[in-house]
Parts: sequence; structure tokens; C-alpha cells
Amino acid sequence: MIDLHCHILPEVDDGSKDMQESIAMARKAVEVGITHLFATPHHLNERYVNMKDDIIDCVFYLNKCLQQENIPLTVHPGQELRIHREIFVSLEKGEVLTLDNNGKYLMLELPSGHVPTYTQELIYELLLKGITPIIVHPERNKELIENHNLLFKLVQEGALSQLTSGSIIGLFGKNVKSFSKKIIEHNLAHFIATDAHNLASRGFFLQEAYESITKSFGLNRTFYFKENAELLIRGQSPSIEKPVSIKKKLLGIF
Repeated sequence: MIDLHCHILPEVDDGSKDMQESIAMARKAVEVGITHLFATPHHLNERYVNMKDDIIDCVFYLNKCLQQENIPLTVHPGQELRIHREIFVSLEKGEVLTLDNNGKYLMLELPSGHVPTYTQELIYELLLKGITPIIVHPERNKELIENHNLLFKLVQEGALSQLTSGSIIGLFGKNVKSFSKKIIEHNLAHFIATDAHNLASRGFFLQEAYESITKSFGLNRTFYFKENAELLIRGQSPSIEKPVSIKKKLLGIF
């Protein structure tokens, strides 16, 4: 399996606190069947700053340590970039790291409580530059939960989205779990990833999420998410199904 979103780099954000924990996280990832993962530390989220070159250096060193420990896991460089108005200035300065530094896909984080008014315009401008934004954990965004058709508009604009495995199995509550399934049902999700921060509450639950998806939507849907991750890591375009607008029933009940 391939994990597109993980905070495994030591001492850079609220993920791994040191190299010892990073090694332990790597062992656990391999244990559950993950062979490749992207290290995606937070950048410009009002707490952490992790520049492109620094991340690349950290990933190189971590891979070297994993080889010394004979851990069969390959870590790829990435970045969880908080959306901001000056994102194109950051790009020009060389501070932004796309997945595998190939200039194609960017993990984009929205604030947890709202969706900035300029989000749709920014997605459009990124796409014009050949960069496809992947909106991370949209199922945990308060405004998207309240106005979930807004996610449809962002995906229709050309953004992709990545759900968190823990959300799908209920670790973030019933509302987030329910919204996650609605997102999948309406072709608004393109990837599943762990967003692992540690080995306890924020661990590697990718297989459990895939099992839940298979139970609810069938094996083909699980294959769809797994194949998209494989296509992305090979530098190919993921499969994109036509998004469907989410309609609320009477009284706002799904």
C-alpha cells in the first residue's frame, strides 16, 4: 500500500518527536502493509514552517536511517501546505514542495473552521500553472460539513481530495464518518491516506479504512483509491470520476 500523507519526519511539526519514534512509525507502517509513504510536514499553518529544501534533506536522511535498520519502506518528499493568499509568492521563492518534487500535485490544507473565500480562485490559478491541488482531510473542515456542496464546487473546479483513514473508521466522530462516506458516495474523494502523527491515536489505519470502504461500497471502490495512489507515485494521472452534488434531505439530514 501507498500512504500519501504522513507526519513521520522527526522534530519538524506535531508528528514524530524524534528519530526513534520515526523508526518505530516506519516499522509499524511496514507491518500493516505500507511500502511507500510521503512525508508531509505542516508548512505555514501558523505553528510550523518547513521549507522545501529542508524537507528534502530530512527525507534523504530518514531513508538512509531506514536502510541501515533494514526497514523496507521508502519515504518520499511532500508538504502539507496551509492555503494562503501569497501562495504564488511562496512558489516563486522555491519554498513549496509538491509531491516527489515533480511540480504536479500539491497537498493543500484548509483551516479547520472555514474555507477562505479565495479558495476556488486559487485552485483555478494553480491548475493554470500545471499544479493540481489535493485538498487534505476535507471531511474534518467545519464549513464543508455544514455546507458540503462547497466541496463539490472545489472538485468540479479541478481540485482532488484526500480523506483520512481514521475519519472513515470513526476515530473523529460520527459526523465526520458520515460525511466521509457521503464524499466517497458522490465521487468527491480520490485518495485515502493515514495522516499518521504517532503510533497511538493518530496511527496507520489504512487497511482498516479500505476494509470499511469495501464493506460499504464494494471492492472496486477500494481498488480505485489504491490504484490512484499507485498512479500518482509513478508520475501518472490518477483516475477521476465525475463528481456528484451532495443533496441534503429535509431538515438537513443526510
